[in-house]
Amino acid sequence: MPARLVDSHCHLDFESFDDDRDSVIGRAAEAGVEAIVIPALDLDNARAVLALARSRTGLYAAVGVHPNSTAGWHEAMLGELSALASEAGVVAIGEIGLDYYWDRSPAATQQRALRAQLLLAAELDLPVIIHNREATEDVLRLLAESPLAGRARAGVLHSFSADRAAAERALALGFYIGVTGPVTYKKADELREIAAAVPLDRLLVETDAPFLAPHPHRGQRNEPAHVALVAARIAAERGLSPDELAAATTENARRLFRLTGRLEA
Repeated sequence: MPARLVDSHCHLDFESFDDDRDSVIGRAAEAGVEAIVIPALDLDNARAVLALARSRTGLYAAVGVHPNSTAGWHEAMLGELSALASEAGVVAIGEIGLDYYWDRSPAATQQRALRAQLLLAAELDLPVIIHNREATEDVLRLLAESPLAGRARAGVLHSFSADRAAAERALALGFYIGVTGPVTYKKADELREIAAAVPLDRLLVETDAPFLAPHPHRGQRNEPAHVALVAARIAAERGLSPDELAAATTENARRLFRLTGRLEA
């Protein structure tokens, strides 16, 4: 039997899965994936994510406004986001954060949207899924200033790509570290060191599919079944069996997101 796994971050709603989504889900279940968390990118997308999550046991939604979608941010959006977040099947506020790589929204606007959504998550007692691209210092500062800091279920820094010092700061604030396919890449020594050093009870595995496919599928469309390759590489780095790593990260994901159902092929 394959190890039981949770893909804690997968954009299963994206159009790249439209032609074979059922087959993708079937392969995931056969690979041992028992739950998938699907994060939204904006309010319209959140509705599609929620509908998909409701279509099958073991799929879960996160709702939020991605930093690259915040150019039109206004505080009135919080009411709609709050209503969506209160729907059954929603387990987090996300994907939210800061992205200074793409010039799609001013940094000040991104920060305003992130502060507001962190406050909302705290009010609703939901964890957050944090996107960080070339914005580590500001991300950690805003997380430290938020009421989520220090909570047992604060959230996760998804697809972690910063340095070890940043990982330690995030962990000190109560956040989990999510690791994706790049941990399998030839030159990702620092990420492997981080994945090996994160306390086992604060580690998540994820695909970020359809992006960041692990070796040997790099450059191809990623899919949730490949989370097993991420887990296997981290297990090897930590001197654990794949089953041990899978059991720990699955328990972590279920605890953080309060997941209950299981995906069926």
